Amino acid sequence: MVAVKRVLITGSNRGIGLEFTRQYLESGWHVYATCRRPTEAQSLHMLLELHSRLTIHRLDITQQEDINSLCQELMEVPINILINNAGVYFRKRSVGIDCIHYDNWRRTFEVNTLGPVRITEALLGNIAESTTVRLIVVLSSHMERIAEINEGDSFYYRSSKSALNAAMQGISAEMKEQEIGVLLLHPGAVMTRIGPLKGISTRESVSGMRQIIEGFTMEQTGKFFSYDGEEIPW
Repeated sequence: MVAVKRVLITGSNRGIGLEFTRQYLESGWHVYATCRRPTEAQSLHMLLELHSRLTIHRLDITQQEDINSLCQELMEVPINILINNAGVYFRKRSVGIDCIHYDNWRRTFEVNTLGPVRITEALLGNIAESTTVRLIVVLSSHMERIAEINEGDSFYYRSSKSALNAAMQGISAEMKEQEIGVLLLHPGAVMTRIGPLKGISTRESVSGMRQIIEGFTMEQTGKFFSYDGEEIPW
């Protein structure tokens, strides 16, 4: 009997998360798709009509109550791959030190940094239950690299991703003994709601990232790769 392969994806209702959901379903995986407002996730419900191995779950990654409910729903369910995709990117017309909105900065950290760590912590038991692949995937950005900062914008996003990468480095070191891998991925300049107007498609980005995920070995844990397979130095 072939073991069921299971993946949980945060922020599954649109963009990269939705494309991850679509591609894993097409490959025969059971997908646990999470988003903040499942009743409004029309694209996910369209996929649900086509795929019996899709379940949709309410999850705001900043709300402990939602996280606790998800853990109850998935109690003792093995998860092969956790994909931390959900994130925010607040844009402003004005940039610079004189127009910082600290509430937006704080919210960005809650979602982009603390959120993935919360979900990873909450689902470690499920990942440890897997008898095959055990992998935590985190979508980050090359924009977090201090060496690449040459203009005064994106303070919130850059700093949140830099902190996330630092946290995941620590988690990867801790998880090695349990043979649980941590893989950080840069999806590229993807044309999404929070992405650029010109760039690559979600299908191209996710297809590339899935190739990296499928080829993952524990020697790569804690490393950072672009969707095209190029390793990004810290």
